[in-house]
Amino acid sequence: MPLPPLPRPDQVRLVVTDMDGTLLDPDGAVPDGLWPLLRRMHDAGIAFVPASGRQHATIAASFPAGVTPGHDELVIIAENGTLVTRGGVEVSSETLDRDAVTAVVHAVRGLGTSRDGGAVLAGKRGAYVERADARFVDHVRTYYRELEVVEDLLAVDDETLKVAVYDDVDSATGTLPALEHLRADHQVVVSSPHWIDVMPTGVTKGRGLRRLQAELGVTPAQTMVFGDYLNDIEMLDAAEWSFAMAGAHPDVLAHARHTAPSNAEHGVVQVLEALFAA
Repeated sequence: MPLPPLPRPDQVRLVVTDMDGTLLDPDGAVPDGLWPLLRRMHDAGIAFVPASGRQHATIAASFPAGVTPGHDELVIIAENGTLVTRGGVEVSSETLDRDAVTAVVHAVRGLGTSRDGGAVLAGKRGAYVERADARFVDHVRTYYRELEVVEDLLAVDDETLKVAVYDDVDSATGTLPALEHLRADHQVVVSSPHWIDVMPTGVTKGRGLRRLQAELGVTPAQTMVFGDYLNDIEMLDAAEWSFAMAGAHPDVLAHARHTAPSNAEHGVVQVLEALFAA
């Protein structure tokens, strides 16, 4: 896939990338080619920011100290923008009110056996599920490294960043109708073909990115963003160098200014290599 003419590295100050379906390969691994590029970005004064619906602890584990240049200042946009940290210190967070948590949990419980899925309460200290079978728990643990099985989600004592709902078949046509009534007062986002996130109104990865841009004094023209699904749209809108991955959701392709090769082709790595070759 031919890439567009790219800016010089000194014209970019921020590179932000979604994880699943974007940076990570189909096996869920960070491409080996990224690590030398992280060193080049660090040396060039370009901040690298992973931005994901994943739990903060899960994202952080993908970029450990010792192999991640600038780890002490690494910025992470986690839980679809509800939590932003820099060097492990909270920059901003937005939590879900108790009534919304209760409404989501009751809605998911009301689905009964009509859908194969479940709710994940994503808190600041960890994530919690009340469905305890190994197949479900093992799948959820892919995205939530710090996970606890509890008897009752509504008895959890933690600040709730979001409630994520898993649907084994199709989230948009299956579980979403049961959560539509929450849209009037809360953010309900289809974040992948199998996940829906319920968050405080207005919270998106893009909102987290714009706050970060303001804090760092970075403009959209100095920002490069990569994404593939609906929860990436606002983030792409915050950057002039916006890339949708090949095979991305059609709405994402419509919002992005450019297209990158797919995650299976390590598209993020390809674009960043071309950036430093420009």
